[in-house]
Amino acid sequence: MHRLSNRSLSSVLRHGGSRYRNAAAPISSTSSLYETVAERDSKQRWYSVLTTGNRTAINSPTQINLKNDFFLRSRYESTAAASDSSATPPAEKYEYQAEVSRLMDLIVNSLYSNKEVFLRELISNASDALDKLRFLSVTEPQLLKDAADLDIRIQTDKDNGIITITDSGIGMTRQDLIDCLGTIAQSGTAKFLKALKDSKDAGGDNNLIGQFGVGFYSAFLVADRVVVSTKSPKSDKQYVWEGEANASAYTIREETDPENLIPRGTRLTLYLKRDDKGFAHPERIQKLVKNYSQFVSFPIYTWQEKGYTKEVEVDEDPTEAKKDEQDEKTEKKKKTKTVVEKYWDWDLTNETQPLWLRSPKDVTTEDYNEFYKKTFNEYLDPLASSHFTTEGEVEFRSILFVPAISPTGKDDLVNPKTKNIRLHVKRVFISDDFDGELFPRYLSFVKGVVDSNDLPLNVSREILQESRIVRIMRKRLVRKAFDMILGISLSENREDYEKFWENFGKFLKLGCIEDRENHKRIAPLLRFFSSQSDEELISLDEYVENMKPEQKNIYYIASDSLTSAKNTPFLEKLLEKDLEVLFLVDPIDEVAVQNLKSYKDKNFVDISKEDLDLGEKNEEKEKEIKQEFGQTCDWIKKHLGDKVASVQISNRLSASPCVLVSGKFGWSANMERLMKSQTMGDNSSLEYMRGRRVFEINPEHPIIKSLNAASRSNPNDEEALRAIDLLYDTALVSSGYTPDNPAQLGGKIYEMMGMALSGKWSTAANVQHPIVNQSKTETLEAEVVEPVNAGGDQK
Repeated sequence: MHRLSNRSLSSVLRHGGSRYRNAAAPISSTSSLYETVAERDSKQRWYSVLTTGNRTAINSPTQINLKNDFFLRSRYESTAAASDSSATPPAEKYEYQAEVSRLMDLIVNSLYSNKEVFLRELISNASDALDKLRFLSVTEPQLLKDAADLDIRIQTDKDNGIITITDSGIGMTRQDLIDCLGTIAQSGTAKFLKALKDSKDAGGDNNLIGQFGVGFYSAFLVADRVVVSTKSPKSDKQYVWEGEANASAYTIREETDPENLIPRGTRLTLYLKRDDKGFAHPERIQKLVKNYSQFVSFPIYTWQEKGYTKEVEVDEDPTEAKKDEQDEKTEKKKKTKTVVEKYWDWDLTNETQPLWLRSPKDVTTEDYNEFYKKTFNEYLDPLASSHFTTEGEVEFRSILFVPAISPTGKDDLVNPKTKNIRLHVKRVFISDDFDGELFPRYLSFVKGVVDSNDLPLNVSREILQESRIVRIMRKRLVRKAFDMILGISLSENREDYEKFWENFGKFLKLGCIEDRENHKRIAPLLRFFSSQSDEELISLDEYVENMKPEQKNIYYIASDSLTSAKNTPFLEKLLEKDLEVLFLVDPIDEVAVQNLKSYKDKNFVDISKEDLDLGEKNEEKEKEIKQEFGQTCDWIKKHLGDKVASVQISNRLSASPCVLVSGKFGWSANMERLMKSQTMGDNSSLEYMRGRRVFEINPEHPIIKSLNAASRSNPNDEEALRAIDLLYDTALVSSGYTPDNPAQLGGKIYEMMGMALSGKWSTAANVQHPIVNQSKTETLEAEVVEPVNAGGDQK
């Protein structure tokens, strides 16, 4: 029992009995500031006693002090809760409200980006209705008594813009129409699957497609008005649901017209909008069915115009008839012509079966080839195919193909959206427009079909949402694609992989740049020419097998052509030692190999860069050469200045006097050439990356020995200095660089040629010159004395 303090009691007495009967006396805010915690606690408890003990004393609402009503109500609620368990006040629960017309507008105009998917959604609903009937008929065979055929039929009226879709499925009762079509986002299929899952005997009919409950409303993408006439085998009546695009209400009535009655199932009639009446053409409907619903498990028939040829008699011309009468001996033959008789009939549209649902053991190569040609509109058989099923954390089926030839458009190498992978969910086509979600860009040439039952799609089924499941699918698809390509490379017919490499080699090289995780799978598939195989491509495995026992690295040289690579001065010493060098003649080769870095613990080494290690070093000999030519190197460096970073003794030359090598971490001559040719090249980075060049000289060459002597005897000799300039310029060209001033280089060559040729044929020139003059003189004299000679002849 709570005790009341004297102060509290006196406060009550001051406010009078009427306030007491109203359950509590108001408390002024001024007095509450000076109350202690104990006083407030006792006062709260007192109010609790008064309110619980004297609530019956309130006889009229007029007794309540309206001025303090809000405060008293809040005080009462909090004290009551405190007296129970000191818990927070209970929250009131409200349901979301929606403006139906606005919600329908969002569903129709915001969920779907492509109008033509309406047919896919409606056919999927019809397929689900047939699947439900097939499942329920196992335990209730009487459901199939009205119509045994399970199919979907689509009929169009292009003149009036009407599309009719009829299925012989489970149909709907009046309540089903209210629950499924009248309730937005209420998926009848999802509800049916949940009921199956909760039941013990549910084997899980995973062929059902629907899951969001908004697919039906996609009909309003193209239709102003939709009429649904449906008959359930569980009901004796047929009902008609009718709704309009911008309406917030719909109507349901019983079908009474005998001509519109159907034995079982659902018939959707779409009255198309004025701008969308093109969908009512039979050819377009057939095309959409083949694109989106080709592999639905039930037959889909479309109403098509057909024709057959027949012979008909032709009326004779009167003039020809008279001639025939005059010529009695001539046999009369009835004249005919071939005409095409047209008629309308149902045409089976989805003839192609989902090949991926069959066991690979039961599918022949001819089946794969035929499926590939029909699905992707190809005329050549694929190079290889891979049919597999993945189970476990992610379950999906797939068939992948490697085309026989590369696409004609060159943009496919840089554009990942090639529409080569067709994604299906429960055999219904979803999309082929992916931005690298399922396959990386460098494998975009691979074509195939992927079918899964539980992919994370958005409501419109158009966007494959990023998730862990998608990443797992991507890894497995990429792995299978590599296994398929590896199978081609290991084929006994070497021409198959040569054909593949000719068409898709650049794609794999791009993979070296973009996909480091799969370097081990990509590297064995690469092919290059080499110094020992300049007519036939070799693999990296073949290169490693041919390596010398003491060889530690894989050597390569990048050039613009096979001819220039074979004749580069960088090869001279390696050819003497019989070391094989890879020729990288494709623009992407050098970047691809640099990203690989190594293969089977063998590093890739560019022989055109400084610090080339060829093994078998003779330190004593190198020391002697450096002592002998050290002054010459300094002399050449002083004259060339900033053109080169340093001048060194070369260990890679045997026949050439000099060569210009790039820095260890800079661009090679080939890379510099490629970067210069870029349309959006950055000149600042070009100057930075090409800044370090090393001028290497061959101490065994006569020119270098002559310059060595000149550096000691007369280092300021102009001819010697001009020779250094010419050596540098020629080294630029032979090493793959582009001279900054080609005209100046040409002038130097002409000057050297003049010096070399001057006086070489001077004696012959002097002899021939008088002969020319003498002949001219004799000719002149002959002309003068010619009359005398003539006179002499006359004597």
